[in-house]
Amino acid sequence: MDCLIVGAGFAGAVCARELADAGHTVLVIDKRKHIAGNAYDRLDAHGVLIHQYGPHIFHTNSDKVFEYLSRFTEWRPYEHRVLAVPDVRSGRSYPLPINRTTINQLYGLDLDEAGIAAFLERSREPRDPIRTSEDVVLNSVGPDLCNKFFRGYTRKQWGRDLSELSGGVAARIPTRCNDDDRYFTDRFQAMPLHGYTAMFERLLDHPGIDVRTGIAYEQIVSSADCRMTIFSGPIDAYYDHRFGPLPYRSLRFEHEHLAGTAQLQSVGTVNYPNDHDYTRITEFKHLTGQQHAGSSIVREYPSADGDPYYPIPNPANEALFKRYEALAEAENDVYFIGRLAQYRYYNMDQVVAAALALSRRLNAEHAVTPAHAHYQTTASAALGA
Repeated sequence: MDCLIVGAGFAGAVCARELADAGHTVLVIDKRKHIAGNAYDRLDAHGVLIHQYGPHIFHTNSDKVFEYLSRFTEWRPYEHRVLAVPDVRSGRSYPLPINRTTINQLYGLDLDEAGIAAFLERSREPRDPIRTSEDVVLNSVGPDLCNKFFRGYTRKQWGRDLSELSGGVAARIPTRCNDDDRYFTDRFQAMPLHGYTAMFERLLDHPGIDVRTGIAYEQIVSSADCRMTIFSGPIDAYYDHRFGPLPYRSLRFEHEHLAGTAQLQSVGTVNYPNDHDYTRITEFKHLTGQQHAGSSIVREYPSADGDPYYPIPNPANEALFKRYEALAEAENDVYFIGRLAQYRYYNMDQVVAAALALSRRLNAEHAVTPAHAHYQTTASAALGA
């Protein structure tokens, strides 16, 4: 083969397709028994399409990324909305990100947009310089809204206080003075019409791509004969945790089917910042538009143990990652891509954009020559491909 790709999620699948389209032969492996990585979706035992690893909402401002993925799926327009219940005793829910409706309902006010801006200016606790997520939130909305919506949620989600996380974590969630209650404001917001797994099946459907699931990198590395390797797993694991493990945050998912309940929630996701061990409940039918007499939900329980899902952004972890990154940059023909391999809190579209950039660079550096193409054709024929 020309290329071994470790991981069949967005990073690996996009690289595989781009390399195969350029004439390379590619082997994609994944230690899980399925493709699509954390975006994997499936029908549960009751026939409801669920996201096995929690909700994946596609959104992007990139024409290039949206047009690229549109080659492999039709889309269902979908704008995600989130409510937060800061106190389950009252049971009242409020739009998140915080907007005019949130503040007026929470404090019994009737402010216009200018009034909300003035309210936030009075409430905020100016911070300069802004380094941590606590600085970001207090500088934006002040201590009361911080405690109601952010501090408790962050402790559960990350196992750390806001003051222990880099500012970029909290900066992902805006504050609005209008009534826009969409969680994202990207130009393109949609879900793959037939699901993510179906999109990945089309993405990987190419005669130059061989996909093998249920195989870990350690099982194949000693026998793999390839010109280059693309690795999308945890970078510290690749180097046997030489400098110690990089901290990641994991999740435990509790799926439940509600027979006879057509709809549990008024929106796709409801957050619980200050109560319960779980952070949120997602009801999948909002996301997929599926019609079904029952409904399936998932509760998310953050954990320090288990499969890595989120890099934990703070200066100490970034410094440790830099030591692994230095090893990676010294490699010949081994390339690291994706949230875990690059220790970045990527969104899905950012992973796709990074994978497109890497694969196109590799196609330029490792162009398939006519002689190479003839060898591939002859080898494939000999193997009965």
